[in-house]
Amino acid sequence: MRYLNLLGLLAIPAAFAIHLWLGKGQSWEPIATFFLACVGVIPLAALMGEATEHLSERTGPTWGGLINATFGNAAELILGLVALTRGLNDIVKASLTGSILGNILLVAGGAMVFGGLKHPRQTFNKSSAETNSGLLALAVAAMLIPAIFHFSAVELHDQDISSHQHALSIGACVILLVIYVLGLLFTLKTHAHIFCPDRTANAGAEGNGHHSWSVSRSIGMLLIASAGIAVIAELLVGSAEQMAHRLGWNNIFVGVIVIAIVGNAAEHSTALLLARRNDMDTAMTITYQSSLQIALFATPVLVFASALFVALGWQHGPALDLIFSPMEVVAVFMAVGVVIVLGRDGETNWFEGAVLLGLYAILAIAFFYIPTPAPHR
Repeated sequence: MRYLNLLGLLAIPAAFAIHLWLGKGQSWEPIATFFLACVGVIPLAALMGEATEHLSERTGPTWGGLINATFGNAAELILGLVALTRGLNDIVKASLTGSILGNILLVAGGAMVFGGLKHPRQTFNKSSAETNSGLLALAVAAMLIPAIFHFSAVELHDQDISSHQHALSIGACVILLVIYVLGLLFTLKTHAHIFCPDRTANAGAEGNGHHSWSVSRSIGMLLIASAGIAVIAELLVGSAEQMAHRLGWNNIFVGVIVIAIVGNAAEHSTALLLARRNDMDTAMTITYQSSLQIALFATPVLVFASALFVALGWQHGPALDLIFSPMEVVAVFMAVGVVIVLGRDGETNWFEGAVLLGLYAILAIAFFYIPTPAPHR
């Protein structure tokens, strides 16, 4: 990971040099700029994750959970906000879908395979998995119900379909945020003894193993990383459409697969290393919580932000809604269903990981060839 971070730091000035000078006017410029910007996001996301971890240790479990909710997926939030200002709603929704799929299939599957090759049988907290599975099912419902409403309204020729879809999206997002806060209260406060029985002991052990950053240093690093991602995100999102057009890729594939993998790079490497150390409980918590933060926190925030941007005239086109494409809805539905079935016994092995990776590969191929949908009415 250290070498990947170093490569990412070198890629940032290279991306700007190609975009502003070396590749100006060249047909290959958007492609090179996009991929260099993708690599440049990785060390900034890693720095943000590390700063968040240190800050959580200083503030305790309850505030730590809130901090993780706010900053754990900040890279995806910043990328989404920049894309919204450019009216790229399809890419934003695709990146949200991709983050969920990437965490529960690619990251979890990779962790199971990577850890299972060394440890034949690994276990994780069943109570935590059951609660998180229920929240993931809610996230599926939040995608499925608006999609069903949209197609029903089209079939019945609803004259006010746009305003009705917007109201449904806003109402659903309010409920998702409320449920997410209640989930934090449940796991971190009222039932913390079930989900984290050895939190105090583990915290003390970790404290003896490494030097924690001060609160001021952690906040400073968060601000630096956030500013860096905001700058590189402008370059990445700005070149995404041109790159996709030059390579013949559709925007949904770019959002679901490419941008989602980049935004979750820090979680990917951390989960793999933890699984290899036989800490599958923490590795699975990372995959579940990252998915839930995207579904129940980042998605509502982006929907509210989009409504505000439209009202202020900062976003061209319609506001972001929860009307995902049928392929996105079905993909998340299948992924969550498979994860729930495999996680019922609280055990993992390398073959279960191969199943998740296989499903992710099939979905990636499908998204690569799926036609770009026409804009909603």
